[in-house]
Amino acid sequence: MTLSIKLTTGSPFPDVDAKLIDGSTVNLSKAHGGADWQMIVVYRGKHCPLCIRYLNLLEEHQSALKGIGVSVSAVSADSKDQLVENMEKLNITYPIAYGLTEQQMKQLGLYISQPRTEQETDHNYSEPALFVINELGNLQAVNISNTPFLRPELDVVVRGLAFVRNQDNYPIRGTVAY
Repeated sequence: MTLSIKLTTGSPFPDVDAKLIDGSTVNLSKAHGGADWQMIVVYRGKHCPLCIRYLNLLEEHQSALKGIGVSVSAVSADSKDQLVENMEKLNITYPIAYGLTEQQMKQLGLYISQPRTEQETDHNYSEPALFVINELGNLQAVNISNTPFLRPELDVVVRGLAFVRNQDNYPIRGTVAY
């Protein structure tokens, strides 16, 4: 059995850089577009139809998320060519990055899978995750899955974040380390 890192809510989110299609590098933990919180959605890659559906569904929540000061970025271990090909299936306006390394996946405590066949993909990839980073750069909320069909409902996530953002001093949950 291999031990894996588990990020603790309330602690600083690690700096994770990835590349955008235009060749620029983005720090995924930094909010953008005037927001002060950041949501990072980690997806498996272009080979996953459930990921494509989830990323497109996330686009439908952009207005609500912007309204509560939360920006969104997505990332996978796909190559630039795979992301370019994937963009044909995506109808999104938020930044989407590629090239997440295995070291970065481990740093984030993600589940990592091997491809079943070369037709699926040509590299190890992470299973889905969702991270929310607050204005202090600390991990506010996290959901890490080992399979593409266990993801938080985006309607619930948006409503929950709106609730938290509208409270005075709402505590970060799950901060007791063991």
